[in-house]
Amino acid sequence: MDRRTRIGAIRNLAIIALVVPGLFATVALPAYAFQPEAADDATQTAALQQLRETNAQTVPIADVQVAAAARDSYDFTSAAELRRAAQRAALASYSGPSVRDYLANPPYPNFDLNQVVQVALQYQGVPYVYGGASPAGFDCSGLVMFVYAQFGVALPHSSSAQGRGVGGGHLIARADARPGDVVVMDGGGHSAIYMGGNTMVHAPKPGGVVEVHPIWDPNAWFVRYGI
Repeated sequence: MDRRTRIGAIRNLAIIALVVPGLFATVALPAYAFQPEAADDATQTAALQQLRETNAQTVPIADVQVAAAARDSYDFTSAAELRRAAQRAALASYSGPSVRDYLANPPYPNFDLNQVVQVALQYQGVPYVYGGASPAGFDCSGLVMFVYAQFGVALPHSSSAQGRGVGGGHLIARADARPGDVVVMDGGGHSAIYMGGNTMVHAPKPGGVVEVHPIWDPNAWFVRYGI
């Protein structure tokens, strides 16, 4: 081996002797740095917390109100109920003929009990109003009086008076009663228009509306007007 070759070999060995220990030290450094025994526990915990806070992402959130989860409830409204509601709204602003107007000029001059029933049924849904005698509101005897006035028959605005036949009526047996007759019950405290089949159309009580309802009083009696 000549002199130049020996010098090159010596140089390579020297380089290897310097580089290789440095590589081992570099590789070993991270492992050494994270050895538990190499750092105090409190210092390590603080360092980790700082690392988390430094790398954490914070997103500001506006004040949000979250509605509590609940099942919605719905009420079913039938077509008949909608029609009655519309009728009540229309009748509430009633400014048509009064009982006196109808008696002076009755739209049905030819008395007919069946027609009495049809006229009475037109007022289903009208609210009960104490002392009422128009489609803006009826009490029991007010309804009967208003319907009969359209046939030119004047009845008193009193269920007990209607039950006594005041105004030209006469008592009839239950078996002879026909739809359109006046039915009186509760000892004369309530009157209605008979519908046949133990039913009547009446203005019941405060909070109620004109409706068809069974006759509840077994002692009810009947009065015929107009014939």
